[in-house]
Amino acid sequence: MFAIIQAAGWPIWLLLIASIIATALIIERLVYLRRARILPPQLLQEVTRVYHNGKINPEVIAHLESNSPLGRVLAAGLRNVNAPRDIMKEAIEEAGQATAHQLERFLTSLGTIASLAPLMGLFGTVVGMIEIFGATNGAGADPTQLGHGISVALYNTGFGLAIAMPALIFYRHFRALVDSFIVDMEQQAIKFVDVVHGSRK
Repeated sequence: MFAIIQAAGWPIWLLLIASIIATALIIERLVYLRRARILPPQLLQEVTRVYHNGKINPEVIAHLESNSPLGRVLAAGLRNVNAPRDIMKEAIEEAGQATAHQLERFLTSLGTIASLAPLMGLFGTVVGMIEIFGATNGAGADPTQLGHGISVALYNTGFGLAIAMPALIFYRHFRALVDSFIVDMEQQAIKFVDVVHGSRK
């Protein structure tokens, strides 16, 4: 592995840093964006039961907020159960926007790496081509320098693509996952508003 890094020249270090960051972001998002953690299956029923039992107090709301992202959205509804429907919905929407922002954390960075890695590889390719042309003089080409230039060009191009492809796949996957979570959260929040305001039992 170290021999490959040496053959690829100094531009490969930029790609190695990008690959480490991308790997860390992918692992972090895989751990965080689990459905059971974001949308606990029985949470809406539990919150509805708390509402019907009239056991709403600051401790219950604080515990609900710390439970999950869905809990934060429903906690905003519990805080406003005595408010008109429009105000309750507005409070839930504001909490939902903040929660959506948290769910999307690091996705922009991952998408940037997916877009930038091929360009970084291309930059390494250009550096390698410069070395190739630098190896050529009036007396001919220095085979050692020529070979090194070709290695720099090809390794950086390949490594840039190898980083970009999984980063792009995971970026698209996480993007779709977050969108589905937000839709589910909106639907559950609307159900709770309907329960509070008598449209559902």
